[in-house]
Amino acid sequence: MHAFNEFREQLEHLKKVERFRSLNAWRTDGIYLIAKDSKELCNFGSNDYLGFAARNQESHRCGSGASALVSGWSNLHQDLAADLSLFESKDAVCVFPSGYAASSGTVSTLTREGDLILSDELNHASLIDGCRLSKASCLIYPHRDMSALRELLRAHRHRFKNAWIVTDSVFSMDGHLAPLNAICDLRDEFDAAIIIDEAHATGVLGENGSGLAEWLNVKHRVDVVIGTLSKAIGSHGGFVASSQTVVDYLINRCRPMIYSTALPQSSVLAATASVKRIRANPSERDHVKSLAQTLRESLGLDASKKEMLVPIVPVVVGSDEFAVSLSKQLSELGFYIPAIRPPTVPEGLARLRISLSALHTHKMLENLIQHLLPLIQGLDLGKLKKP
Repeated sequence: MHAFNEFREQLEHLKKVERFRSLNAWRTDGIYLIAKDSKELCNFGSNDYLGFAARNQESHRCGSGASALVSGWSNLHQDLAADLSLFESKDAVCVFPSGYAASSGTVSTLTREGDLILSDELNHASLIDGCRLSKASCLIYPHRDMSALRELLRAHRHRFKNAWIVTDSVFSMDGHLAPLNAICDLRDEFDAAIIIDEAHATGVLGENGSGLAEWLNVKHRVDVVIGTLSKAIGSHGGFVASSQTVVDYLINRCRPMIYSTALPQSSVLAATASVKRIRANPSERDHVKSLAQTLRESLGLDASKKEMLVPIVPVVVGSDEFAVSLSKQLSELGFYIPAIRPPTVPEGLARLRISLSALHTHKMLENLIQHLLPLIQGLDLGKLKKP
């Protein structure tokens, strides 16, 4: 696709005119920055006006003091990026201050005027906002409808320079999986690029836990992977994994990354430890998949073989009032399960959203099922699902 060559050309131009920006990995020691050659630099570039971030770094590493491009990118950030790059099997990684910033910023930056975005109708708000901020034209295709997506590409692709298919990998309110194999086929057929948000798949799905693209063996066919550090990884922040060209382009052009204070080192350390643990220990994700399958089977929910293992289990009940009532009743019984209502979900499809964790035991789940089933007895959950 033309976009990636254009990114390279723009980056080369920035280098020629001395405007190319890259991240320098600093080690910090109070007010001093320590470079790779161990040279100490007294830091006059931070926003740490009262010195609190520097003091906190000495004990808890709670502050970063500046944006990543100024002085907030430490050797710890660099190590995390390297680990995530290996984790995602991509050339490079850019770390963002939040998952929302990673999603909205990436979509709005990479897709430009004269481009076409094709976005799943149930994408997360951060992806939707990225589409809205972009100067590209955007068409919404019905949820996971590959025939409709193909028809949109057939009818409109020739009018645009570049085409971007944007989708969640796991849809957060339904537990659905994106049909990534079919999307990759359309990518190849119509010379498009794929941006996927693996927020709810990272750490859970795939042989090594890197997400749905790994699970379906299409990582090499997905162009841009967005992930979060705040869900299964258990820290804070977001990241984008892609080619070095795409990551360099984001570093030089993506405003939510450039103008935000970098992640505090405490979050970076926590995320790094979690990524290593995810790769080394599959037992936790195997356990949560087992819980998901047990719950879906107990509730009689119909799903594909792989979707049975997704730890987001919606119980669609229809009316807002009924969803709120069920949530309150379950709270009185000792369970916190939020009621999800419009506009987060479509009208008439209010639901309970059950999120499973490796800290849940099968006994806890059996207790929940025992109390939940009588409350939804007689409710045809299948009929209430959106076609």
